[in-house]
Amino acid sequence: MVTDSGVSQSRRKRIVDGLKQNDGFPHIMGIINVTSDSFYEGSRSLSSEEAIERALAMWASGATWVDIGGESTRPGAARVDEESEIQRVVPVIKALRKANPDGLISIDTRHASVAREGLKAGADMVNDVSGLRDKAMIETVLEWGAAICIMHMQGEPGTMQTKPQYVNCVEEVSTYLANKRSQLIKKGHPEELICIDPGIGFGKEHDHNLSLLQAGKSIGEDASVSILWGVSRKRIVGHLTGHEHADDRLAGTLGLAAVAVTSGINLLRVHDVQEHVDLFLTMKPFN
Repeated sequence: MVTDSGVSQSRRKRIVDGLKQNDGFPHIMGIINVTSDSFYEGSRSLSSEEAIERALAMWASGATWVDIGGESTRPGAARVDEESEIQRVVPVIKALRKANPDGLISIDTRHASVAREGLKAGADMVNDVSGLRDKAMIETVLEWGAAICIMHMQGEPGTMQTKPQYVNCVEEVSTYLANKRSQLIKKGHPEELICIDPGIGFGKEHDHNLSLLQAGKSIGEDASVSILWGVSRKRIVGHLTGHEHADDRLAGTLGLAAVAVTSGINLLRVHDVQEHVDLFLTMKPFN
């Protein structure tokens, strides 16, 4: 049977299950950057072929999702025009959908036109780092009945780390995400297809990031709200471990992944899929 959005019931179930916890552990979302300037050099794919190969390897290693992005949103990143972004991501999504009809794919974009083309190519979810600022993005998600991850970001990628300020970071981020989530639900979007992300490192200083991670699931309105953390190799790991370079932050990243397990986080967006799979396998007998 096919739902009103054109998605089969079996596929809809896979998507919904992919936004819940997986036997008490977060689902793993592998990062695929079809860019030349993402903050972690090891995640950059300079060709569609390389991106496709990496994504297939991530699925094979145990990732539930692969997240395909064509614009770097690291601090200070330059904006990419939407047509260029589409040309980078759509061939990858089409090839992955053909290669693995059952795999879950997320399109990482803040532009509604890119999201629309990504969904048309076979993506299941939009990962919007701008937190639905674009009204056209809301309409696109509603039109397609797509899953959506709403992330909080203060400012824009080019300037977001220039003295970000909050009165109460956890409260402000939680309120913003709750309002955006409620906006979609009131328009008829299913709650179970919505995920929220506090946006670690996106317009936040170290103390802001720590407070959001310490808040864990409480940034959601209740325990049923799906929450994604994107902490892989980020600056917060460097602050906590003293490692300046992203290349040296894997161990610290895995430490935060263990915290995510105990915090009840639903999804982890990561560069290193196999290492996270191994971590969770070793934790399972003791969880």
